[in-house]
Amino acid sequence: MDTSCKHLEEAETDVAPKTPEGCEECLRMGERWVHLRLCLTCGHVGCCDSSKNKHATQHFHQTHHPVIRSFEPGEAWEYCYIDRLMSD
Repeated sequence: MDTSCKHLEEAETDVAPKTPEGCEECLRMGERWVHLRLCLTCGHVGCCDSSKNKHATQHFHQTHHPVIRSFEPGEAWEYCYIDRLMSD
């Protein structure tokens, strides 16, 4: 089984978050989130799928930007929505 992913391999590593203080949409709506994810294409910060609004996944469905990275302190994993693969 092939476990390689060109999206993870080609993802930017130094993307500035647009809203480092939290999920862009939740901040605007006054909502809370569980964990944050950073889009490695454009810097969108969205909430995880354990959060009520799942803005990181919504961002993927709207933009097709394939790779996110955890935006939590001490975590460095990345995930590709297209290939459904994670890397540490």
